[in-house]
Amino acid sequence: MEIITHLINDTVEFYKWSLTIADKRVEKWPLMDSPLPTLAISSSYLLFLWLGPKYMKNREPFQLRKTLIVYNFAMVFFNFFIFKELFLAARAAKYSYICQPVDYSDDPNEVRVAAALWWYFVSKGVEYLDTVFFILRKKFNQISFLHVYHHCTMFTLWWIGIKWVAGGQSFFGAHMNAAIHVLMYLYYGLAACGPKIQKYLWWKKYLTIIQMIQFHVTIGHTALSLYIDCQFPHWMHYALIGYAITFIILFGNFYYQTYRRQPRREAPAKQAKAVSNGVANGGAIGASNGVASSKQEEKPVENGRRKRKGRAKRD
Repeated sequence: MEIITHLINDTVEFYKWSLTIADKRVEKWPLMDSPLPTLAISSSYLLFLWLGPKYMKNREPFQLRKTLIVYNFAMVFFNFFIFKELFLAARAAKYSYICQPVDYSDDPNEVRVAAALWWYFVSKGVEYLDTVFFILRKKFNQISFLHVYHHCTMFTLWWIGIKWVAGGQSFFGAHMNAAIHVLMYLYYGLAACGPKIQKYLWWKKYLTIIQMIQFHVTIGHTALSLYIDCQFPHWMHYALIGYAITFIILFGNFYYQTYRRQPRREAPAKQAKAVSNGVANGGAIGASNGVASSKQEEKPVENGRRKRKGRAKRD
């Protein structure tokens, strides 16, 4: 018990010390004074993940078509705003794409970068609605480990990013990710418009490819910063590389399972059994439900020979 008490005390002391090196510009901004509001929002998200499906179990799914159209296109504009602010502010502050230390001054361009990064952090909280809409529509198959891990960790970990490094190298990954989310939510918004638009959305898998490229670029950019000893907190660099590797593994597995893995072909005996039960090839209605199968039914056998086809005799 004494060991646990010492561990808790040491953790509290470390947190108090870390606050002395935090970014003073953001400490009074919404959600930034303490990690508790962010942790409470993320905990509520996980709680809804557990209770939501139970609530919807015996209820009809919500359609939410208009809501989804408005939400997704609003996120397109939100992410474009973040990308635009980060790009223009970084350019005005003459940021380097190779190595850019954090400037904690009140320079207008630096404050603009910090504000854009704060909006980026907020956008990750808004993205929790992606999961809420999946549950309300009973699209439970969409809520994978990757989905939950991505949403929950991005919002929670970016609080740390804004609290201590709201500027410098942090802008690189954020403005790249915001640009990708413009394309992603554009796809979702168009898909929500219905079948007339969906038939033109052939580029879904390329969004996953772009996301994986993003993680490789992030690792390369961060490794370069470490190699040249960029004056940016090294603990953040190492944490970012480890985090990006988890996404490469998870997104790579998703891409393989969705676009590369070939479905298993059933053996002929199993297919015949499926037809006899009224279902073939995972969904087609068989002959027992009033729809003829692709092959003609075999005629009854008499005296060891198959009965010949011919016109039916009249009585």
